[in-house]
Amino acid sequence: MWFEESVIYQIYPFGFCGAPEQNDGILESRVLKVIDWIPHLVKLGVNALYFCPVFESSAHGYDTKDFSKIDVRLGSNADFRAVCEQLHKNGIRVILDGVFNHVGRDFFAFRDVLEKRWDSQYKDWFYLSFDGNSCYNDGFWYEGWEGHYELVKLNLDNPAVKEYLLSCVGGWMEEFGIDGLRLDVAYMLNRQFMRELHNFCLSKNPEFFLAGEMIHGNYNEIVNSDMLHSATNYECFKGIYSSFNSMNLFEIGHSLRNRFGREDWCAYRNLKLICFVDNHDVTRIASNLTDKNHLIPAFGILMAMPGIPCIYYGSEWGIEGKKEDGDWALRPNTDAPQWNRLTDFIQKATELHQTEKCLCYGDFEILHMTNRQLIFQRSCDGERILVMINADSQEYIAHYNANAGCGTELISGEKFDFGAGSNMPPYSVQYVKVG
Repeated sequence: MWFEESVIYQIYPFGFCGAPEQNDGILESRVLKVIDWIPHLVKLGVNALYFCPVFESSAHGYDTKDFSKIDVRLGSNADFRAVCEQLHKNGIRVILDGVFNHVGRDFFAFRDVLEKRWDSQYKDWFYLSFDGNSCYNDGFWYEGWEGHYELVKLNLDNPAVKEYLLSCVGGWMEEFGIDGLRLDVAYMLNRQFMRELHNFCLSKNPEFFLAGEMIHGNYNEIVNSDMLHSATNYECFKGIYSSFNSMNLFEIGHSLRNRFGREDWCAYRNLKLICFVDNHDVTRIASNLTDKNHLIPAFGILMAMPGIPCIYYGSEWGIEGKKEDGDWALRPNTDAPQWNRLTDFIQKATELHQTEKCLCYGDFEILHMTNRQLIFQRSCDGERILVMINADSQEYIAHYNANAGCGTELISGEKFDFGAGSNMPPYSVQYVKVG
């Protein structure tokens, strides 16, 4: 499937396009800015673009008002259709955020309940009781998402709700030609709905991609032949930056081995999870790392570990943003893409990820590990790539059994001789192909 060999680029459209934080009702075609960035995406080598919410909402996009209409702060449906057409012409697939667990208080069905109460035909679309009250003094109680009552939980056991949502997804597939969905809060999303969504989407497009947001829990519960193809790999996210900050690469090494190793007990050895070093909900990697020299080694792990790499806009040149400064600090307006040494490395690593079968499908095995060095191997169909990470400020010579006399470092093209040990320069990433 196409997504198994993809590198995904993520944007948060409201921030990326410089839209106001609250919906002002003014139509402005800001989303066309994405077209101006397509040359950057092509140069970077990504082949899928994941949009955080784009549909009409009151504020941040996850409080949906209308699933059939692009948010006016971003533009019109015609504007977004033009964006999708240009992305497709340049070989870039389109993945949208599927926010199906909850809606905003301005969602048409909930507004009808507020007006008509028990006489509303939509009262069973939500989990509510007319024997209580809400924090908004609505005169009835309803379930919000994890205590956030601006987000009204949908009743996904209701056939009418499911029919409505699936018809919207079908509309997106037809109108915009989308190639996939990332399901918001999939860790708590109705499992039967996911099965029905799976059957619906794949009946229309057998190559349609379904992924889910999993912050905690067992990925195998939703990543399987009945539900989703992938999920967000939060289990390894923290280990990447904290391993460098504590100078303890055993943390990420053991995390990767325990999940993706060759042994049958490795939990996710057969899964293609979406891997990332940051996203719209967490502190940027450039702010998380104590030593900025570790940016390239961190991305070096990301681009070579098992899974589907995902790059959050701006992090490819190292912009910063801290979660404690609020969500919008993580979702800035970016005037124009930049290019530096980090971006140059990511471009080369992206190309390797898409051309080297080992990095997409290979087994995972650790060959050498210390507090400051990590060497792991990806192997497939008789080929092997050794991924060599040195977090230290000093050169390191690694002595281990590489089961090879020589190889080729894929980024530099230089020949690599294992005879006297593996020479690892300071703060380095090396991808050495053998076999």
